[in-house]
Amino acid sequence: MSRFKVVMTDDRHKTYEEEKKVLLSIDTDIIIANCTTAQDVINNCKDADGIMVNLAPMPAEVINQLERCKVISRYGVGYDNVDVAACTQKGIYLANVPDYCAEEVSDQALALLMACARKVARRDAQVRAGQWNIGKADPIYRLAGKTFTFLGFGMIGRTLYRKIKGFNFSRILIYDPFIDAETIKSLGAEKVEWDEALKNADYISVHIPMNDKTRGIINASAFSLMKPTAIIVNTSRGPVIDEKALIDALTKGQINSAGLDVHCKEPLDKDSPFMRIENCVLTDHVGWYSEEAISELKRKVAENVKDVLLSGKPKYPVNKLV
Repeated sequence: MSRFKVVMTDDRHKTYEEEKKVLLSIDTDIIIANCTTAQDVINNCKDADGIMVNLAPMPAEVINQLERCKVISRYGVGYDNVDVAACTQKGIYLANVPDYCAEEVSDQALALLMACARKVARRDAQVRAGQWNIGKADPIYRLAGKTFTFLGFGMIGRTLYRKIKGFNFSRILIYDPFIDAETIKSLGAEKVEWDEALKNADYISVHIPMNDKTRGIINASAFSLMKPTAIIVNTSRGPVIDEKALIDALTKGQINSAGLDVHCKEPLDKDSPFMRIENCVLTDHVGWYSEEAISELKRKVAENVKDVLLSGKPKYPVNKLV
């Protein structure tokens, strides 16, 4: 009999060699399940020492029935589907992998920015439809000399900042209440408050974490502050933007365009209004993805579990246990 039992709740990958390489080294029996309901998770994980979870629901009703679990390790940065308070109360570490895809998500933000600024997808469709010399009716503006705003400036925002330095923006504005002005100034940027960040921006990249305070924070009031030429890109979480307000802003010309990799409902409905809006570039929450990022993610998820089972604490804890 193996020393530990670890359950993978979501069978979403072609292989699990990275996880097995990490966990088999500590005599672990790895169970690959495909849980879609809370009861599925309970049935498969009740006697598990560790759990690796992606999208399976992990509410309090599940966590309270875990008999031996010491760690739940989430595939990704976010952990919306796991009840953190219940984990803490039960004495279970919740761990994530916050540093595996900064290059990829910042690349996606940059790609969406360029697609909107240069109207790449829109021009492609127009040219294929037989149109030419479209610029006068649908003008494009230079990036150099404009103002770029970060809403949130964590690891991904900082990685994107490294990549846009060569664009010669006149100002880099940062709204982040958790970073002091001197730190931001030392990077060559300006710390600003919310209204100033929105009013002055030509380009806005959203890197705000999703929680009760930030849900819908970019709303009709926020869009009313933006320039009609403003472009907004979101690679964080869909619900931080009020989608109805964004749709109104795009269709009424209140802002220039938007690039969205994340959405309030995923996948998007086929009849979503976004499907009919030309000045919006859509991708399928793919910002995290590269083959290298997947390999790193899988390894680090397993290492979180291994670290807790061997030494009592993961490298990337979300919660604190007494």
